[in-house]
Amino acid sequence: MSDAIAAVRHYVDQFARVAPTLPGGGLPWLKRTREQAIERFSALGFPTPRDETWKYTRVAPIERRAFEPVREAARVSAGDVEYFRLADTDCHRLVFVDGRFVPALSDTRDLPDEVTIEDLAGAIKNAPKLLKRVLGDGDTGGHGFSALNAAFVNDGAVIRLGKDAVVVHPVHLIFLSSGSQADVVSHPRVIVTAERGSRAAIVESYVSLNDGVYFNNVRTDVSVATSACIEHYKLQRESLKAFHVADLRVHQAADSSFVSHSISFGGALVRNDIHVDLDAEGANCTLNGLFMADGRQHVDYHTRVDHRKPRCVSKEFYKGILCGRSRGVFNGAVYVHPGADGTDAQQTNNNLLLSENAEIDTKPQLEIYADDVKCSHGATVGQLNEESLFYLRSRGIDEAAARALLVYGFARDVVDRIDVGSIRNRLADSLLRWLPNADHVREIVQ
Repeated sequence: MSDAIAAVRHYVDQFARVAPTLPGGGLPWLKRTREQAIERFSALGFPTPRDETWKYTRVAPIERRAFEPVREAARVSAGDVEYFRLADTDCHRLVFVDGRFVPALSDTRDLPDEVTIEDLAGAIKNAPKLLKRVLGDGDTGGHGFSALNAAFVNDGAVIRLGKDAVVVHPVHLIFLSSGSQADVVSHPRVIVTAERGSRAAIVESYVSLNDGVYFNNVRTDVSVATSACIEHYKLQRESLKAFHVADLRVHQAADSSFVSHSISFGGALVRNDIHVDLDAEGANCTLNGLFMADGRQHVDYHTRVDHRKPRCVSKEFYKGILCGRSRGVFNGAVYVHPGADGTDAQQTNNNLLLSENAEIDTKPQLEIYADDVKCSHGATVGQLNEESLFYLRSRGIDEAAARALLVYGFARDVVDRIDVGSIRNRLADSLLRWLPNADHVREIVQ
C-alpha cells in the first residue's frame, strides 16, 4: 500500500473514531457537512504534483506520519503565553493549546456590545444559525487538506462585528503547540463576519514551545460587508519540524477593504493559500507577505484574487529570503472577469537567494477578460548587490554584518507596511534574531 493511500485510510478511520466526540454532534446539518467533507477527502486524497497548483510542493512528509488529535490537554502557564503576546498593545485574546481553547489564558473583556468573540465550540452552541451559513454551505475547498479541515472542524475562533462596530484594540488569536505529545494534528477554523461599516484588526499567531513535530491544518473564512474594513495579520513562527497548511478565503462586498500581512519564519513545510473574491464594485484588497527559510525548509504561497465587478483594486507585494538548501514557491494569480471594467490590479514578488543551493519557483499570473483596466505583475530573483556590499565594507562594517544588514533592509520593506506598531516591532525583532550577526546589526539599525 502506498503512503498516499495509507494516509487517506488513516484519516478516514480516525474520523469514524472521533466524529461522535466533535462539538455539535447533535446538529444534523453539521453531522451531514462533516460526513460529506470526509467523503470528499477520501475521493480527493492529498494533493500530488500532477495538480498544477501543487507542482513544486510535495506533501509526502505529511503522508508518511500518522498524526493524531491531542489525547489530553497540555498544561500551559500564563508565563508560557506571555512571550507570544504583543508588547505595549492592549488586545482581546483567545488562546488555543494544541488546537483546544483555553479560557483561563484568554481575555475578551471590554468589547463593544455589537461585537462577539468566542471559541468555535462555544459558537456552535450559541449561534448555530450563523455557523450553518458558513460551515453548512458544503464548501470543502479545492484540495484534500481543506476537506480534512471541514471534516474534523473542532475548535477555533468566531468573530462577529455588528453594523458600524469598531474594535479599537487588535483581536489576537494565539495557536500554541505545546509539544507535550508527538505527532499531534489540529484543524483550527477561524470565522470572521464583518457587517456594514465595521472595522477590526485580527492577528493569528502560530507558535510553539519547543522544536517538536506536529501538523496544523488551518482554514480562515472572512466575510467583509459593504464599507467594512478588516486588517488581517498571520504570523507563523513555528517549530522547524512542524507542518503548516492554511487556507484563507475572503469575500468582499461594495466599497469594502481587506488588508493581509502574512509572515512566515518557521515550519519544515509551509503552504499558505489566499483567495480573495472582490464581488462588488469599489472593493479593494492589499496582500503583503514575507517568507524566510533556511536549512531544508519549504515555504509555498499561492494567492488568487478574483476581480468580479467593476472598479475594484488589488495590490500584492511579497518577498522571499532563502538560505541553505531551502525552497520557496510563489504563485500569484489575478483574474479579471468579464464586466470587471476599471480594474486596478498590481502584483510584485521579489526574492533573495543567499546560497547556491536555495531555490525559488515564482509564477505571477494575470488573466484579463474586461476593458479599461490597469494591471501589472512581475517577479525578480537575485542575490545581494556587490556594490552595496562594497559600500558598507568601505565604511568599516565587516562582510558578515554587511550581508546581514542588506538582508534586513530587504525584509524591512515588507515589515514597515504594517500599521500596528507592536506587530511591526515584534517582527523587526524576530527578523534581527533570524539573521547572523544579529547583535552587530541591531547596534547599527537602532
